[in-house]
Amino acid sequence: MSERSLSAFLNKKADAYEQPDFIADDPISIPHLFSAPQDIEIAGFFAAILAWGNRKSIINSCKRLLQLMDKAPYDFVMNFEEADLKPMMHFVHRTFNATDLFHFLDVLQHHYKTQKQPSLQTAFSRHLQPADATVEPALAGFRRSFFDAKIFPHYPVRTQKHIATPERKSACKRLNMYLRWMVRSNKRGVDFGLWKDISPSQLICPLDLHVARVARHFNLLQRPGNDWQAALELSEHLRQLDPRDPVKYDFALFGLGVIEKF
Repeated sequence: MSERSLSAFLNKKADAYEQPDFIADDPISIPHLFSAPQDIEIAGFFAAILAWGNRKSIINSCKRLLQLMDKAPYDFVMNFEEADLKPMMHFVHRTFNATDLFHFLDVLQHHYKTQKQPSLQTAFSRHLQPADATVEPALAGFRRSFFDAKIFPHYPVRTQKHIATPERKSACKRLNMYLRWMVRSNKRGVDFGLWKDISPSQLICPLDLHVARVARHFNLLQRPGNDWQAALELSEHLRQLDPRDPVKYDFALFGLGVIEKF
């Protein structure tokens, strides 16, 4: 398939899958339960972090967690005290458990309340320069801050595995998915377009087994492993198809791989 034909094909598939009908069965349905920006970004963050395994199971776990937050994630993050965490002691989703959850809540409360930040965007964007070609520095800086021993001297070492970083060669699939949700335009009614300090052109395509398989079929990815370099390689090919919004093709590749079983 020529590059022109491939571009037309993937544009058609991206248009077909970037529709509100896509939302119901996807973890992005969780932040769509809210309208306030802080609620959206907190609910979205947990939905992305818990997004491994069966999609139905992911959504159920997220709803259970939101119930424990009284369905008001921002208010909970801003005001929780130790006694409020007791009902969460038995929360678990795969290997993510209450120990991890409590550190996540501490980090979020520190960001919003102690640092008085109005949005979670700055936890990423403060590590990024406009001239940076991709969000790689933002992802690496976010993780370093998340486990900053000067601020969180007793953070649980086990929790490190739940925040990926390109510095450890991870494809950072879940964080890249989260950034897609927050950064890309909401004009199609799927992503949110809340964050303006990160450009859609800087985003990296979330790389999972399904996306990688389809990408290799179309020669958009040659690297054999699904690591950070593979995510960069795929995103660079997608950027050639659409320099301003390369990650829109996540809808095409994911839809072809998961829904059409391509």
